[in-house]
Amino acid sequence: MFYSRKLNQETGQVEVWECEWSDPGTGMAKKNFIRKYCNEGEQEDSPEQYSTASAICWAPGRTIGNIAVNSEGVFGSFTAKSGDNAVLPCNIVPCGKFRNGADRWYCKTHQIHWGIKADIAAVPPTGEVTCSNHLMGMSYVVDPLVVDFNDFEEIGVWCSLPPALSSDKIVPRAPKIHVHKRFSGDNKKLLDRDFDAIVCSYNQNLGLFSSSEITQIQITPPAAFEFVKSLENDREMACVTCKKCGYPHLDLGSFANTPHAKHFCGNCGNDSVWSEGKIVSTPLKPLHDQFNNSNKYIVPERTLNMDEYTGLKFEVWSSTPAVLWTADRPQELGIHVHIYEKGRRLVDDTFGKVIYQGQELDRKILWQEMAKNTIY
Repeated sequence: MFYSRKLNQETGQVEVWECEWSDPGTGMAKKNFIRKYCNEGEQEDSPEQYSTASAICWAPGRTIGNIAVNSEGVFGSFTAKSGDNAVLPCNIVPCGKFRNGADRWYCKTHQIHWGIKADIAAVPPTGEVTCSNHLMGMSYVVDPLVVDFNDFEEIGVWCSLPPALSSDKIVPRAPKIHVHKRFSGDNKKLLDRDFDAIVCSYNQNLGLFSSSEITQIQITPPAAFEFVKSLENDREMACVTCKKCGYPHLDLGSFANTPHAKHFCGNCGNDSVWSEGKIVSTPLKPLHDQFNNSNKYIVPERTLNMDEYTGLKFEVWSSTPAVLWTADRPQELGIHVHIYEKGRRLVDDTFGKVIYQGQELDRKILWQEMAKNTIY
């Protein structure tokens, strides 16, 4: 059972109803309104219930980037372990009042307020309250990979992007999250692959955020991509916390391009979250800075002349800063190259200098090409 809002067309009162999913987790799932629980505001505490299963959803290219889904009202609508362009149900919660004193609500799924005259006029005959973004296509992952940080492991998390140069046609794609994991001192990687999204779990004793209840941070493609862009462009980053709900704030899209002081909480809808100075806010920043070598880089002395491998297939990237880097050594900042011979990877390394067609490649230009090849 979970709770949803309905608008009583006769009284104009928003009501809280007990609901259930019929055939949850299938393409035919339907929300059923079972019985009225109360009128909005009659109960002091919002009657929200949560499922134990976890999921993350995000909207590529928009300002929604790292929503942890534990509301049964949303979770029951997922049709698979992951998906793109899914239409997910709203999760409407009370959110104070508008400036004119009228009651205001907030959709936690689509991160937009509800309650203006246009919203009320758009309510369907069923009375179900849905926000103006309710048809927005969303990506999601159910039960994502959870990365735990242990002293005996080296963990690296990157924003995986399309190559800047390739012997084959480069197909633009959305960012992914690349994870490698190995025991300290061991060259063999236990994990080395891309994921749609992941969760990082950490000990709350680290005190990264003001709320001790936050022990997991979601890393989604939009959040990782904007974080790396800010690192590459040397933007001032920090993490501001909402004083109303205690959640760390994430800036995405146009909000991540220019540091600013006033922020909008994506968790509760509070639109007056202020940072001490102008920043791009992201919860990835304190997690990133927790590890000593996250901000230390060296340019490798290795040189590669790709002209010596004429006729072989290749891919070239600018090596981007890791979102997380727990190894006890600096990161390498250079140009990463794959060269293949008969399907076998002949070259797989990061170089400080790479020659291609007689010219030295520029890492910054390669980064710009990677960004151009990224769907976001």
